[in-house]
Amino acid sequence: MKILISGHHVEITEGIKQSIENKFAKISKHYPSIITLNSTITVEPHQQKVEITTNYEGTKVTVNASDKKLYAAIASAAKKLQVALARRKGVLSAKFHEKFVVKQSDRFQMVS
Repeated sequence: MKILISGHHVEITEGIKQSIENKFAKISKHYPSIITLNSTITVEPHQQKVEITTNYEGTKVTVNASDKKLYAAIASAAKKLQVALARRKGVLSAKFHEKFVVKQSDRFQMVS
């Protein structure tokens, strides 16, 4: 999985890159069909925001997290993304396992 990291009002350091790669490594193992992960880090006064966007099975999945500490926001975004992907996977599997009901018509009923 390729992780693209961009920053708004912040310089992306090696520590930030390592933190993001470590937090999203589990997601790449559970969802191997995800090719890219776009992350945007925004720093505002007293607030650190992280936005993660990816495409999963034809649908764009986006999560946002914010905290006073950047690493806490990254961890929160990783948890939210995992929940969003699990929800999307559940929707897809529910459609896949949907059972069709065959209705009986009048001409197939037995007449005595």
